[in-house]
Amino acid sequence: MIQFNRKTAAVAGLVVVASVIAVFTWHYLREPGLPAGIASGNGRLEATEVDITTKFAGRLAEALVREGDRVEAGQVLARMDVRELEAELRQAEAQVKQAQKQRSAAAAVIAQRKSEVALAEKNVARSRELYENRTISLEQLQRSETTVQTAQAALAAAQAELAHADAAIEAAVARTQTVRTRVDDSALKAPIPGRVLYRLAEPGEVLAAGGKVFTVLDVSEVHMTIFLPTMQAGRLRIGDEARIVLDAFSQFTIPATVSFVSPEAQFTPKEVETRAEREKLMFRVKVRIDPALLVGRNEITKAGIPGVTYVRLGTDVAWPERLQVRMPP
Repeated sequence: MIQFNRKTAAVAGLVVVASVIAVFTWHYLREPGLPAGIASGNGRLEATEVDITTKFAGRLAEALVREGDRVEAGQVLARMDVRELEAELRQAEAQVKQAQKQRSAAAAVIAQRKSEVALAEKNVARSRELYENRTISLEQLQRSETTVQTAQAALAAAQAELAHADAAIEAAVARTQTVRTRVDDSALKAPIPGRVLYRLAEPGEVLAAGGKVFTVLDVSEVHMTIFLPTMQAGRLRIGDEARIVLDAFSQFTIPATVSFVSPEAQFTPKEVETRAEREKLMFRVKVRIDPALLVGRNEITKAGIPGVTYVRLGTDVAWPERLQVRMPP
């Protein structure tokens, strides 16, 4: 009986010690001063990176921006050497003019052939009358009829030549448009507003088709992704207020809004239905920074900077003092 009491006391003592350690760990390792209605998660700043590449192989003639420069959509960032393309364009334009002249000549020949056909038809009509009056022989009538057939064949050949000239014009115009498109594509433009993250080529370098010249960061979509358990993620709504504190700029608190809450849990199969297992489900949450707040603040728009995101789980929860908005000047 005494031995049993000693074992019971030892087990009870271990339980008490474990409880004290757990309480101590929770008390000192949890983030201080965080109200119950605010959740947090670690993440890194993310933004869409767009590569500005060449469409055709060639030599880079100009690079007009540098790393860190802010660019607008449609702005020309670089130009390829287009001297060879300009020569091709002049040649294509000359071919268009030549084809147009050939068409004019073919049209003139058609007019001439039509006149010859008309004259031959009049002659054969007179010859028939003369033949009926026995003024000319059958051979002369047949010769007149052959003249008509010859004139009609010549007219058909001239019309075919005109069609060929029209096709040549279309081909030359298409060639001209193709070369002009290549010239236009040689001016590398920014497809989005953003900031130049990397400059990967310098003037004078020969690049293959698809060669990278710049990488532009889309500052209109800077966000941080965090993961929250079911009980917290279930209380979030799109548009809820959030705060982001970056490790490198902990003196600032950046306002943000919840832009996405995953409809599906991760890390645990969704078919698990026990309450204990459901508590392990984590939902992906994305918070987005207003692009207007990032204008002129390049230091905080660097993809990959780690930090902490705080989300408010109810509109009646007040932000603590240390999470009030503080933006860099």
